[in-house]
Amino acid sequence: MSPGAFWLAVVGGMLVTFATRASFFILPQTERLPRLFLRGLRFVPPAVLGALVATMVADPLAESGFRTAWPRLAAVLVAAIFGWRTRNMWGTIGLGMVSLWVLQSVASP
Repeated sequence: MSPGAFWLAVVGGMLVTFATRASFFILPQTERLPRLFLRGLRFVPPAVLGALVATMVADPLAESGFRTAWPRLAAVLVAAIFGWRTRNMWGTIGLGMVSLWVLQSVASP
């Protein structure tokens, strides 16, 4: 990569980062945003969390197979059932973490 292309990428990244952060001050207040847009924003945090969890589960499964990935799959299953039954987000995250730690300690040689 040439120095010019490198600095163009750095400056471009800085501008994009600044624009996304400044948009909270420049764009209209939440009371003025369309109702459909506000309803959709409620789903952003669960979607991001789901994407992070799916990546953490699928990556070891793809790399080393089921033998090392089963604790993560089991922890996700436990957390998903708990979350589905209780609708408690913090409890689901906590139970998923604890079950992952316990299952990994059981699975480790």
